[in-house]
Amino acid sequence: MDCQNWVYEVVFDFQAISDARIAGGQAAYMKNQFVFFGVKTPDRRNVQKKYFNKKVLPSKKEAFFIVEILWNKKERELHYFAQDLVFKYRKEMEQQDIVFFEWMAKHNSWWDTIDFIAPKLMGAYFIKFPNERKKWVNKWVASDNFWLQRCAILFQLKYKQETDLNLLAAIIQKLASSEEFFIRKAIGWVLREYAKTDAQWVLNFVANHELSNLSRREALKYLGGLQ
Repeated sequence: MDCQNWVYEVVFDFQAISDARIAGGQAAYMKNQFVFFGVKTPDRRNVQKKYFNKKVLPSKKEAFFIVEILWNKKERELHYFAQDLVFKYRKEMEQQDIVFFEWMAKHNSWWDTIDFIAPKLMGAYFIKFPNERKKWVNKWVASDNFWLQRCAILFQLKYKQETDLNLLAAIIQKLASSEEFFIRKAIGWVLREYAKTDAQWVLNFVANHELSNLSRREALKYLGGLQ
């Protein structure tokens, strides 16, 4: 497969439906961190259908090469396309793939991609390779990269009953004093989400641990009547 030509066609298809007015609004919403074609999510997904058909999907190795090319481009829709493409290969994950997911999280980082990579890619990976969890999560928590720290918090976001509560509690306690908004928000989010599975555990945790006002407020957002 000619991966470069595949990328060229993807870019061409997005350029064909680009809208400068929409792009301006999208960029403003993302604090002007990225350039946009100006393609709304439904239209982007319509483009993706053409490439994500099983009959035309590249091999996993080719797909990851394509993702790397797209991830290094400036337009945000290409990053969304790329992460959705990686997700197509979640059943084929191999032990070394976490290195690639970490690379994605460290480059062109913002909450919109992190909040996909952490629960959907890293979360799926650590279910398949649970023995890899502590090594990588401890590395991320100890790093000075708050996006990787956010990944450590959020990878269990959809684990429900499968959540490793000891690990989650340890991560939160190590990061609870962070002044970073995206860390405080993530702590509240993961606790709020787990409250759907075990509200009492979350209430007890919040009552017995020092959390920022933001984390506490987010965690208890829908538990007011149970406090």
